Amino acid sequence: MSLRPTLETRQATPTLEGAGVKLHRAFGFQDPSEMDPFLLFDDFRNELPEDFEKGFPWHPHRGIETITYVLSGSVEHGDSLGNKGTLGAGDVQWMTAGRGIMHQEMPQGNRNGQMHGFQLWGNLPGSLKMTDPRYQDVAGKEIPEAIDDDGTRVKVIVGEYWGKKSPVDGIAADPQYLDIYVPPGVQKTFKIDTYRRTFAYVFEGAAAFVDAAKPTGVLLEKEVAGQEVNIRDLSGNRTLIRFGNGDEISLHAGAEGVRFLLISGAPIDEPVAWHGPIVMNTREELMQAFSELRNGTFIKPAH
Repeated sequence: MSLRPTLETRQATPTLEGAGVKLHRAFGFQDPSEMDPFLLFDDFRNELPEDFEKGFPWHPHRGIETITYVLSGSVEHGDSLGNKGTLGAGDVQWMTAGRGIMHQEMPQGNRNGQMHGFQLWGNLPGSLKMTDPRYQDVAGKEIPEAIDDDGTRVKVIVGEYWGKKSPVDGIAADPQYLDIYVPPGVQKTFKIDTYRRTFAYVFEGAAAFVDAAKPTGVLLEKEVAGQEVNIRDLSGNRTLIRFGNGDEISLHAGAEGVRFLLISGAPIDEPVAWHGPIVMNTREELMQAFSELRNGTFIKPAH
């Protein structure tokens, strides 16, 4: 077993999107190879309805897949194919935009006016960029959860972990998307396929993630207390951690425990031509997509 090194830690950046939604962006619209096969990750967490209620009116997507995971409040969605529905707290939607779709998302707060959710964009390989659009909507009650003896809880949003398998399937990047809670003071190691690009996003509590710069084997609590290993103390204030190669990460939860997303996927390793919500392989393909938007042929009939 080999511990993954910590390549970088950074705070998510305040960003304005849609018709005026305040959110925090952990990554996106920079170097697409950095997180391949993932392109963008947003955390939309707001206490005031005026910070999110204008939502994300009609906009196009092509060449990508999006996953929306709602923790609090709800999101009403609709598209140019006539699909519509509402995602509530705990619900997940994976949308394959494929060859093209017009889409809108309108968040609503809970009874206290609060809203919290995440959206991740996954790239599609060139062979699937013009595939038929589709949705996978999964209710929170259908998301499997594994609970360890020490109180660690892992919700398997996508993929399989600890013998639990998500009902979401057929995703191009074959991702693993986990919502993890580790109780106060608990030391935990999580195994990940060596060949997956991996990041964590800490959004509640705090933890010390062990850095593989100094190999340690099994991390002991006394080693953490004595600072005998290289660790990164991370608060839950929207912190992204990028990991290098290896097949496990190890952490020691802080006094209030820690909750974070652990997301990994197989790199596509293809050229990326990207502008806004449209992601293709070449500039010519990108220009063609925008030409179709202008002339009204972007949305094609189903095969």
